[in-house]
Amino acid sequence: MRRLLLALAVCAAPAAAQRISPTLPSATRPVQPAAVHLDTSTTSYTIDGIRVIHRAGAANLVVMNLYLLGGVRNATPETAGLEPMYLAVSEQGTERYPKDALRRAMARTGSGIALDATDDWTLFGIRTTTEELDSVWNIFTDRLMRPRLEPSEIDFVRNQMLSALRQLNENPDALLSRVADSVAFREHPYALSPAGSESSLRAMTRESLLQWKQQWLVKSRLLLVVVGNVPRATLERMITGSLGRLPAGQYAWTMPDTLPMRPSSLTVVPRALPTNYVAGIFRGPRANERDAAALRVASAVLSGQLFSEIRSKSNLTYTAAADFRDAALISGKLFVTTTLPDSALKIMRDQIRLLQEVNIPTHALSPLIQQFLTEYFLDNETSTAQADFLARAQLYNGDWQAANRFMAELRAVTGEDVRRVARRYLRNIQWIYIGDPARITRRLAESF
Repeated sequence: MRRLLLALAVCAAPAAAQRISPTLPSATRPVQPAAVHLDTSTTSYTIDGIRVIHRAGAANLVVMNLYLLGGVRNATPETAGLEPMYLAVSEQGTERYPKDALRRAMARTGSGIALDATDDWTLFGIRTTTEELDSVWNIFTDRLMRPRLEPSEIDFVRNQMLSALRQLNENPDALLSRVADSVAFREHPYALSPAGSESSLRAMTRESLLQWKQQWLVKSRLLLVVVGNVPRATLERMITGSLGRLPAGQYAWTMPDTLPMRPSSLTVVPRALPTNYVAGIFRGPRANERDAAALRVASAVLSGQLFSEIRSKSNLTYTAAADFRDAALISGKLFVTTTLPDSALKIMRDQIRLLQEVNIPTHALSPLIQQFLTEYFLDNETSTAQADFLARAQLYNGDWQAANRFMAELRAVTGEDVRRVARRYLRNIQWIYIGDPARITRRLAESF
C-alpha cells in the first residue's frame, strides 16, 4: 500500500508528459452542479438536415469541423482508406476550382483545410477567419461535393498514401501500433486502418471513389461543429446552398461493439534493432459507460507506477507508460522499449496486481485527478480542441452538454472504482513484440 501511495505521488509527472485528450464518460453518477463549468455560448440546431453544434466566440478565428461519421465501421478490408483518399484527391481540383486555381484561392485567404481519418469518423475541417469564411466555405464544399477525381491525380495521391504506409512499416513505433490494432481488435472494425492497406489503396479507382460518394456522402452521416464568431443566419445561408442539397440518407450513428474476452497472447515480429519494442493492449468499455472515467484514472495511476519502477528505479528503459486510448470503444496500451523485455514485463505484472489488490484511499487520487483537470483546460484552449471535445460529447453521450460534466465525473472516481476497473480490464492482455525473439518469454507474456 505504501509503495502504491508513493507511486501516486510521482505519477503526475509522467502523466503530464502524456497528452491527455479527455473522452466523455456518461452521466451515470450524481454530479454537483457547482462543479460543472457551464457555458451559455454553445447551442445546437439543425439546418436543412445538417446537425450543427455552434460555440460562439468574440475572436475572428473560425474552426468548422465536419465529421463524416462511422469511420472504419463503414469500411471493409477492400475499401479501407477510400474515404480519406476521396477527400485527399479533392485537393487536386474541383468542378469550380481547377487544381492551380484552388491552390491560389486558398493561398489568398491564408486559411487551411484539415483532413484526419480516425476509427470513428473522418474529420474534414476549415481553419480560417470570419473575413475569409465565405470564400473558404465555397472551396471546402466544392471539394466535398464536386471533386474532379482525375485518374492521374488519383494515382498521385495513391502513391503518396502508399509511401506513407511504407514509412510507417519502417518505423518500429508505428509498426507496433499497426500490428497491435490488427491483433487486439481482430474480427472488430477497429482492426482496420483508417488509412487503408497497400492492397486496398492499389485497388481504388475513379469508379470506386464515385461509388463511395453516392453511398456515403449523405446528410444523416454529417455533424458540423463550429467554433467562432459566425451568426446563425450566416450558417443557415451557407449550409442551405451547399450541404443542405445532399441526399438525406438513412445513416444512424451507434456506439461500437465491445471486444470479447480472449486469453493473453504474444505476437512476435522479429527485427534486428538496438532495442526491443513491447506493447500490450487491454480492452475497455464504451466511452459512454460508467467505467470510462475510472479506467482513465486507473491508467494514469499505472502509468506513473511503470515510469517509477521500470525507468526511475530499475533503469530498464527511457520510456514506459500505460496509455488511455480515446475512442468510442476505449482501450489501453502498456508500452515499453527495452533491451530486457522479460524484466520489464515482470515489473508490469507486479504493478498491475498491486493496483488490482490495493484499495487506494480516494483522497490520494486528488493530485492526479487535478493533473487531468489541468490537461482538460489546456486541451480546450484552442478552438480546434473545443470543436473536437463537443463532437465527442454529442456522439458518445448523445448530448454536447456532456462536455460540461467531464470534471464532475472525474472527481467522482473513488479508490474502489480504480481497483474494480483494474480487476475487470487489466487482464487478458494482447502483447505485441518487435525485436529479438530470443529476448522474450512467451509464457511470461501469456501469464497476464
